Amino acid sequence: MKALFQSPLDPAFVQNPYPFYDRVRQAGPFAEWGEYGLPVTARATITAAALRDRRLGREAPPEFQLEVPPHLEPFYAVERHSMLELEGPRHARLRRLVAKAFTSGRVAAMEAEIAALVHRLIDAMPEDGCDLLVNFAQPLPVIVIARMLGVPEIDAPQLLAWSHAMVQMYQARRDEGHEREAAHAAAEFSAYLEALIETRRAAPGPDLISELIKVEEAGENLTREELISTVILLMNAGHEATVHTLGNAVKTLIEQEVSPHWLAPERLAGTVEELLRFDPPLHLFTRWLYEDVEFQGQVIEKGTQIGLLLAGASRDPSAWEDPGVFAPSRPVRTNFAFGAGTHFCIGAPLARLELSVAIPILVERLCGLDLPHRPLYADLYHFHGLGRLDVTYSKR
Repeated sequence: MKALFQSPLDPAFVQNPYPFYDRVRQAGPFAEWGEYGLPVTARATITAAALRDRRLGREAPPEFQLEVPPHLEPFYAVERHSMLELEGPRHARLRRLVAKAFTSGRVAAMEAEIAALVHRLIDAMPEDGCDLLVNFAQPLPVIVIARMLGVPEIDAPQLLAWSHAMVQMYQARRDEGHEREAAHAAAEFSAYLEALIETRRAAPGPDLISELIKVEEAGENLTREELISTVILLMNAGHEATVHTLGNAVKTLIEQEVSPHWLAPERLAGTVEELLRFDPPLHLFTRWLYEDVEFQGQVIEKGTQIGLLLAGASRDPSAWEDPGVFAPSRPVRTNFAFGAGTHFCIGAPLARLELSVAIPILVERLCGLDLPHRPLYADLYHFHGLGRLDVTYSKR
């Protein structure tokens, strides 16, 4: 296996990781990413197979599970019960229980409410320009998921702060300071939710937390720890990636000078999928091998953790013609922005709905939407999102 070296903290990589993904793809089915000591792939067929193969999973085999340092115990007290990190019967049970509450009907019913919120946020923007991340892309998804869950909207800024602190655990720039911030946020978030859950037990409402409290399958319901972890996962995943997706999408639409023609209702779904493929928010997703597995002639041994370069796989030229070109006219096909298989993002319908509602309204109401200077991506790997998105416009 060929070893390749590329610091995920390198400023050039942060701004454009795709040349490295091309090198990985050309090196073979897998290459070893030297800085991580991790076999990685950027090939679409391998990524699709690995995400769906039950011989691989998120949960580390017992012999590879590390002892948790005391300062991180509050974070892992939440993480141990997260659907994202579990496999087998427990993952299936939690996902079924959550899916009974997080239904497509519940998501679809949010469309008018999301549209009203988009208009409200635009109304509150400065008249001629702003940082669109702070004024729009950050508040929109956190308010949407807070409303869905039944969390008071006034608490949205605090939820955003806790989420930002917790997701530092997945970033290449992580250090002990970030770890302590994440653990502190996890403890505070858990205490906040515990009190809110008790309020909902006493007085249920039409919200997702109330549904999760009462949902049952075969006599089972979510334990207190599972419920808290699930709500934190839905909150963090329900807005963190969507913030990056909204920012990246608006940047792409402006830089590529995309015509409003491609935002018409009959073409919008295809444009949204191309935005997700072209510049997705999550670039690296790891899996453990529970037995030896062969990928295109290369055998990866049991007990190995591999990295799937989701954004690289979505730009594989064997799967997409001219993959580095943004082309909303290309035939819609599955990309890897939301993963695949048993861990396919349960919030994907909500994220797609938010994009589909928000982008046409933004383009319609912000006349002459433009970039006064080139926006830069933040040092967040393995996420990929902007640090700021300064835009100019005149409001309708």
